[in-house]
Order: sequence, then structure tokens, then C-alpha cells
Amino acid sequence: QVQVVESGGGLVQTGGSLRLSCAASGRTFRSYGMGWFRQAPGKEREFVAWISSSGDSTYYRDSVKGRFTISSDNAKITLYLQMNSLKPEDTAVYYCAATQFGGLKTSQATYRYWGQGTQVTVSP
Repeated sequence: QVQVVESGGGLVQTGGSLRLSCAASGRTFRSYGMGWFRQAPGKEREFVAWISSSGDSTYYRDSVKGRFTISSDNAKITLYLQMNSLKPEDTAVYYCAATQFGGLKTSQATYRYWGQGTQVTVSP
């Protein structure tokens, strides 16, 4: 059984930092691209960041570039999202997901495995 579990969310003040983790079990995601998405209250879920199966390539939505960093361990067992200089507009439930399709994927429809989400709240 495949499980993808996020952790590391919480409450932080504006300008603070958090590191989200995503643990994958039940199969190896070594050949999968991985992504982070988020959903704010009353809004659609949106793409945040992507990392290639090799870990050599990353991509971010414009609003988080320079503040967020996506990474993974070599075995692709754990995915991370380091979030710095957090803003109230970053408040959302954050999800990690895995896609078996190669190349950059920002559409959630291309991701097969999803975690349950972890809440990030940034206070003004």
C-alpha cells in the first residue's frame, strides 16, 4: 500500500521559516517527479514547486521563487520544502504528490499519489 505523509506544518509569524517533510512508503519514488501544492481557504489548489526524478531540476511558482526550496534525499524516500520569509498569503494546506510522468509537471491532474496535507498558517 502506497502512503505519502506530510509533516512539519504549523503556525509561524511573518518572516519566519518552516520545513515541510513528505515521507513516501509502500513503493520507491526514485523514478517519479515530486511536487508540492497548496490550497488556501476558499481557493483552488495550486502548484508550488516540482523536483525531477533525478533531483537535478526544480521549478517554482513565481510567488515563492527565492523563498522556498524543494529537495529530496537520494533514495527519494523523503521530500522537503524549506520555506523562508513566509508571508500571510502563504497560509494554506500543503500537499506533496508524486507523478510518474517525466518532465516538468505543474498540473495536479498528472500526479497520481497524494498526501493528506499539512496546515501552514502565517500570522501577520
